[in-house]
Amino acid sequence: MGMKSRFLSACVLATALAGSVGAACGHPHYYRVYDPYYGDYHVWNHNEVVFYHQWAHERHYDENRDFRKLPPDQQKDYWTWRHSHGG
Repeated sequence: MGMKSRFLSACVLATALAGSVGAACGHPHYYRVYDPYYGDYHVWNHNEVVFYHQWAHERHYDENRDFRKLPPDQQKDYWTWRHSHGG
């Protein structure tokens, strides 16, 4: 492999790595969550996280626990609470 080719390969690799790091650090991934109790979807974004943290704090739960890993009864409690708080 020639010197020019190695340099080009290194640039491509550096660009790819920089892009993936930027995506992981600077752009959170939002997703939609289905609420089976009310039959609607919620976009799990910064606004929903604020509500979730408030709910978890009020109930003395870990505010950083992933909602998707909560037991079904706690998820139901969250959706009931959420719909009574502007949801």
